[in-house]
Amino acid sequence: MLAPETSAYREAMARLGAAVNIVTTGTLDNPVGFTASAVCSVTDTPPTLLVCLNRSSRARTAFYEGGALCVNVLASSQQNLSNHFASPNSMEERFAIGHWHTLATGAPVLQEAVATFDCLINQIVEVGTHSVIFGAVQGIVCHNTAEGLVYFNRKYHALPCHQG
Repeated sequence: MLAPETSAYREAMARLGAAVNIVTTGTLDNPVGFTASAVCSVTDTPPTLLVCLNRSSRARTAFYEGGALCVNVLASSQQNLSNHFASPNSMEERFAIGHWHTLATGAPVLQEAVATFDCLINQIVEVGTHSVIFGAVQGIVCHNTAEGLVYFNRKYHALPCHQG
């Protein structure tokens, strides 16, 4: 069986809805971050997640140099922040928006995030065009009243917050 064409694969993956996140490393004095939708849970014991980062990303080196990563899950009202972190803006320009602080690892945490996973990097695996970064979760913060933001079919969509 032949592997699918790259364009067919990308088209099909556009239909796999995913949460929109700002992934960070470094410190408040020297922050690094990018927008990612390729984030998922690996296991809950111990709590571990993974993030996929394009190997050509200028942020990649910082994740190899630092030991921390933070996944900040965006709210539906934060589409502009997602675009801002996906743009060619400098890291200084990116972090000029939002309110940033730290938790256990020292990686930048977005105060307005729907959820935050503060992690220590425990493994990076190179697969094709991407680095797959595994993070052991050290701290979690949740805000239960915000609507979620997903990316599906190359567009942003809001997910309602239902408490109950």
